[in-house]
Formats: sequence, structure tokens, C-alpha cells
Amino acid sequence: MSELSLNTNSHITVLLEEAVQALAIKADGVYVDGTFGRGGHSRKILEKLGSSGRLIAFDRDLKAIESSKEITDPRFSMVHSHFAGMQAELSEMGVSKVDGILLDLGISSPQIDDASRGFSFRYDAPLDMRMDQSSGQTAADFLANTTEQHLGEVIKNYGEERFAKQIARAIITERNDGRAITTTGQLAKVVAGAVTRFEPGQNPATRTFQALRIYVNQELEELSLTMPQCLALLAPQGRLAVISFHSLEDRIVKQFIRDQENRDDLPANFPVRAADLPQPKLKGVGKTIKPSTKEVKANPRSRSAVLRVAERTNVA
Repeated sequence: MSELSLNTNSHITVLLEEAVQALAIKADGVYVDGTFGRGGHSRKILEKLGSSGRLIAFDRDLKAIESSKEITDPRFSMVHSHFAGMQAELSEMGVSKVDGILLDLGISSPQIDDASRGFSFRYDAPLDMRMDQSSGQTAADFLANTTEQHLGEVIKNYGEERFAKQIARAIITERNDGRAITTTGQLAKVVAGAVTRFEPGQNPATRTFQALRIYVNQELEELSLTMPQCLALLAPQGRLAVISFHSLEDRIVKQFIRDQENRDDLPANFPVRAADLPQPKLKGVGKTIKPSTKEVKANPRSRSAVLRVAERTNVA
């Protein structure tokens, strides 16, 4: 999820028009915004809904929940939950099928720009990194208790960092020498000392911060749990639109859609009639969509965004 902060009350929502258009909104439909953020997509969806339409939004960030109170539209409902709890929460609300689901993944600019959240190495602040600050372990907690091997795996797998082993060793050495890493500034300094080469213009701690954030919030695991729920919730011709910001997320989304499009996983030359093959439950809609040059210029954080769209078929 990425929104560019212009001031305390204004944000630029990534792929706003494209994502909402991809949902092919029906005036009387029921829609889910799985990542409310500061409500850019939700407000645009509400503009397109008729009087009998309905929008249910989810977010686990307490500040997003507070922001949602600005929307007093009776067609709108807000749920304090991660989107992996979507199906259970909707069931409690009496909703079994929806006409569209939008997921805007990752972290938003308000979260990055709030030093107290501990997401950014641009500030020296407590090393928190939790999307939901009301529960779970902080990044500092994780670093205080993990092993060098596990930490190295986290940084390598979630940050795609080639110096993962060296960084993990430096962090654990710092900890074992009695200097627990509890702030973003400490962490950035230790990582910088362990990384000998990095991309020009990129802070050497970038990939490590990404890895810890993804791990602490279990972002990839939650996405993997959520995709089958989206499939189960979508009514025939319902649309799924997912905005990803890095290859790890996008790979999960792309593979899930492909798996549901291509249900023929039988061996070659297996004796079966075409009519008896499993039928696709999703079909991709169009090509991947990326921000325009104009949008990237206005919001540089949007440059890595990728929007994938799929439609539910009639197959049960």
C-alpha cells in the first residue's frame, strides 16, 4: 500500500482510478477494500455505488481505523482486522458473496513518515514495525530473541539481501556484546557496517528493513491465506484487483491466478476427455497495470506498483 503524504490530511492513492475501474463496479454490488489505509480507494468505490450498494473495509492499523471514522456513509462498514480474517469477519456480518475485492498491499506513506512507527531508517525511533500496534512482537523483540541462522534466513528470504549472513552476524554480535538493537538508527548503522556493496542511491539498510517489516507482520503468509478466501467469496463475474509493490508479493498473486486459470495439472497424454478436465475458476483480465509516468513523477513511491486483475468464472 502506498500513499504520498502531502500534508496531514492529504494523500495520493496509488493507481486510484485504475484499481477502482478494474472492479467493474455494479451500483447495487457488495465490495471489499481489504486495505483501507487512509481511504482513497474506499471513497472512490463509494462514489460509484448506488444507494443499495455496500462497501466493507478492513485494516489492522489503528490510525487507519481512526481515519475511517471520517466516512459516515451508511453504505460503509469498517472492520479492525488483517485481511486474512476476511472470510470469517464477513461471515459474522452475514455476507457470503461479494462482487469485488481490492487489496493494496504493503506499507503506506503515512506509516513510513510517522517516525514513531519504526518503519524507516530516515528517523532514529523505537524499532516497532508492527502494522497493528495493539498486538504482536515488535522488530526489536524479534531481534532480541532470534538466532543468527533464523535472522539470516529472514533477511535473505524476505529482503532478497545477498549480504544476509553478514548482516545477521553483525546484529547478533552487537546484541551479544550487550548492545541490544532497539532503535531504527542503531539497526541502520549496524547494517551499513556489514554491507560492503549496495545499489547507488539506495540506503544499505533498505532490504533489511523490508525483510523485518514483512516478517514481523507476516505479510506474505497472510497474503497466501487470503487469496483462496477471495476466490471463495467472489460471486460469478466478481473481480479481484491486487496492487503489489515488490516481487515477493506479486509472485504469490500471479501464481495463484495462474493456478486457478490453468486447472489442468494432469500428466501429458493422460487419457481424459477435455470436458472432464477441471475448469478454471478465475480468468485474468487484461495485462498488468503500472503507474503512468505522470503518477510516478507526482508520487515516486508508486514506481514499483503492479496491479493484477482477475474475474471469477461460473465454475463452483
